[in-house]
Amino acid sequence: MKKIYKIFGYFILIVIAISMLYPFFAMLNLSLVPNSEIFSHEGGKLIYTPLTLDNYTSVFEKIPVWKYFANSLFVALMTTIGQVLISAIAGYAFARLKFKYRNEIFLLILITMLIPPQVNIIPLFFLMRQLHWVNTYQALILPGLFGGFGIFMMRQYFLGFPKDLEESARIDGCNILSGFFKIILPLALPAIATLGIFTFVTTWNSFLWPLIITNTETMRTLPVGLAIFKGSFREVTMWGDLLACSAICTIPTIIVFLLGKKYFINDILQGGVKE
Repeated sequence: MKKIYKIFGYFILIVIAISMLYPFFAMLNLSLVPNSEIFSHEGGKLIYTPLTLDNYTSVFEKIPVWKYFANSLFVALMTTIGQVLISAIAGYAFARLKFKYRNEIFLLILITMLIPPQVNIIPLFFLMRQLHWVNTYQALILPGLFGGFGIFMMRQYFLGFPKDLEESARIDGCNILSGFFKIILPLALPAIATLGIFTFVTTWNSFLWPLIITNTETMRTLPVGLAIFKGSFREVTMWGDLLACSAICTIPTIIVFLLGKKYFINDILQGGVKE
């Protein structure tokens, strides 16, 4: 009976994996099919032919994809690095340090997670305008450096962190800062990698804020450029070009996930203590 349950479980996982991967595979396949052939095929085919790179060539000729890509990559990397560092420091402070109104301040941070991001757009835009940061990298990066979710996540992780390691660091002469950066932070790689992946994907796919705060082509990010590119079609939508551009958008997120997936484990700290 256990074997049957196991086989059934694998079957369900395979079905779910196929249902999630097939749309991505179809996007890649159709991005390699000429525009004139995309809707001329009968449905139900697994692979559509003929295959060509004309759609990708066309996209790079029509819009500055490399500029959009570079903007998105720079903003996503800077936001991810900044938010992970700030969240780790703040989370460790709330988990280990004792100071006045610690719980009340943390509660206020949790409350900010309940506020829809769209509510903050108007006051944030006026703030950026007063600072003369409209259409700048500062406006694209700084608002994403501070997040209640990241602080909450790192605090919960550090609450379960064994205090023996911190005490050993103090005995060896490390102060709070050196102990944090030399011992605590390296052992928190699973949480850091998880938060980093979430932050990178969220920032990379961000559309509304970059659309509002940028007004020139040189500052546009890839999602905004893709939307404006789609809006440039008048009579016939070039679906092959759009799918090619969408495929380009997915490359960095896949790479980031593959680089960080090995850190998705729960008991890494127990192994560190045993050593």
